Amino acid sequence: MIIMWALPAGFALGFLDFVWIKYVPYPFADLGNSLGTWAVAAFLLTYLGRRRMAVSVAAAILCLVVAVPSYYLAAALIQNDDWSNLYNTTAVLWMGSGVVAGLVFGAGGVLARTGGRLRRPALALPAAVMFAESAIELLRIGTPNADTAEQWEYAAVMAGLGLLVTVLLVRGWRERALVLAWSAPLTAGGWILLTVAGFR
Repeated sequence: MIIMWALPAGFALGFLDFVWIKYVPYPFADLGNSLGTWAVAAFLLTYLGRRRMAVSVAAAILCLVVAVPSYYLAAALIQNDDWSNLYNTTAVLWMGSGVVAGLVFGAGGVLARTGGRLRRPALALPAAVMFAESAIELLRIGTPNADTAEQWEYAAVMAGLGLLVTVLLVRGWRERALVLAWSAPLTAGGWILLTVAGFR
């Protein structure tokens, strides 16, 4: 059952996410701090889980919420961070973000495999969140404390992953092109929401 998989998946996502940040070189290390990475994980959980909407969305939310304290657990064990990070205000806020992302991308994973008019927009969600994060990174160029070369590198990695996930999820080049066309307005919407939420 997908709910049973959500707990270990969430624990692994959070714990391994910190390990990834700690030991993988830049720019790939920053994928651990990527909102898009976690959102796509929730999408894939429900896309591959093959369960109905309510159960799938609940599993996606559970996965992302569990991942937050798991991340801080890894930080406490590996680099002696404060144990209160597992449950402090920052952790709670990230868990709240996990609920929102789980709702959107968990539902998207279900819609992407069930057909109908919403299938293509749903399939475009993973690319859109990656492209939106790439756009935010590019718009940081020229701001104080921004390293132009690093911003370009990370933005390129995110954009490349957006294209890669579309190629892997969607069959046929015509269908991929249509899904990527849907990703354009979704990217714009995602960029606006992330900017309003302070992720810039």
